[in-house]
Amino acid sequence: MRKLTATKIVSTLGPASNNEDMIRKLYRAGVTMFRINSSHGDMETHKKTLDIIRKVEKEEKTIIPVLLDLQGPKIRVGKLEEPIKITSGEVLKFRHQQDYVDGIIPVDYEGIAKDVTPGEKILIDDGKIQLTVEKIEGDIVFAKVLTSGEIKPRKGLNIPGGTGSIDILTDSDRKYVEFAMANDIDYLGLSFVRNKEDLLKLREILCKNGSHLRIISKIEKPQAIENIDDIIEHSDGIMVARGDLGIEIQTEMLPIAQKTIIKKANIARKPVIVATQMLESMTENPIPTRAETSDVANAIVDGADAVMLSGETAMGKYPVEAVTVMEKIAEEINASQFIRKNEFVQHLSSCTNGIPKAIALSVADALRNLPGVKGVVTLTATGYTSALMSECRPSVPIYSLCSDFKVCRAMQLYSNVCSVIVDKSIGHDMNIDDNSLVMLDEFLKKGLKMQPGDIVLVTGSIPHLMSGESTNFLKIHTVSNN
Repeated sequence: MRKLTATKIVSTLGPASNNEDMIRKLYRAGVTMFRINSSHGDMETHKKTLDIIRKVEKEEKTIIPVLLDLQGPKIRVGKLEEPIKITSGEVLKFRHQQDYVDGIIPVDYEGIAKDVTPGEKILIDDGKIQLTVEKIEGDIVFAKVLTSGEIKPRKGLNIPGGTGSIDILTDSDRKYVEFAMANDIDYLGLSFVRNKEDLLKLREILCKNGSHLRIISKIEKPQAIENIDDIIEHSDGIMVARGDLGIEIQTEMLPIAQKTIIKKANIARKPVIVATQMLESMTENPIPTRAETSDVANAIVDGADAVMLSGETAMGKYPVEAVTVMEKIAEEINASQFIRKNEFVQHLSSCTNGIPKAIALSVADALRNLPGVKGVVTLTATGYTSALMSECRPSVPIYSLCSDFKVCRAMQLYSNVCSVIVDKSIGHDMNIDDNSLVMLDEFLKKGLKMQPGDIVLVTGSIPHLMSGESTNFLKIHTVSNN
């Protein structure tokens, strides 16, 4: 079993890394989950990449979840024969069209004239070009230039607070949802989520097709921050996507937004990923800046379950080195006094069945008071117990034993959780008795390399160990000499 690091690492694959040799090296360096970005490449290339991941997963005898990131309604400048030089103070015209005609800059978003109002900002090329809307006449938007520069073709265009009439799923996204359902994908990343209704559109498609794909909501819009509680409730995970979010809101508010989102996701027991420019300089350089090192560390201290590499591993010169650096930072921070250990972010409520939550609190208490515990073993059918235990940030690994490979993959994203696929004989049809404990003991020694005398905390449900029923027991178990 590979060395365990509490904080998980998500690696985006691209031209620099979507081959078998590099995917294997990235996994061995510390990657937990691979991200396939539908914004780049084609479906055939992504299918080949996915097949390679599954080959590596099988040969390495491991569990590797895959996130397929939907592009979403990204607004871009249209076709330009050449970049347009602009100067501060001049007024430009924008309209939904394909080409640069009659001095009007083309935009590929049909609703641009409907979704902006005078005084609002328009940002182009990650905010390098800033304009303010002067007026709207028919379908033409007049905007005054605030920063001189060049408008280049196909660059991203942001309307902070706008895009209310846009459909969350593009035609391309819908095709990739079909692709994900037909192939071995574990998570879908939904871009530019604004509210729970956006989520429910995707959820409805999945439900109609009997798919259990999990949805990670990417927080990139100010509306998403306003509706964050509803979004977290209806999501299976959250990504703090700081690229577009950092453009859509004031830069100085981004750290506060990040900390707030992470805390809320922790309380709701939903995994949360922090993404974008974490080790950006390692796209070109073999070592990160001190600021980037601190950024990764602070995201982990904030409570992130996972940290993500984007261009660093997709097209950078040092993809393996970037993963190695991130893994070392995570290891050091998780071993430090700055990480809460064996303590929930706030007292757990018991609005429904309070027994699993009471057991989770007992596990945290036992870990604080029992020296020498080697791990927490959760015998689970759905992953609920593992997710619950993860949020107390235990000082030892959580070994999530499950017979469902898809559940095992999903659980890998949670902090501290190491999923272990087991035969159904250990769970569904086995009552908790002397024989089952002997079998469990053998598994702990052979599967998890425990030694006689080691102490583990075991949770599951009685009478069946992995029945899908609510967790209802906690056993402090000493590995036997037999």
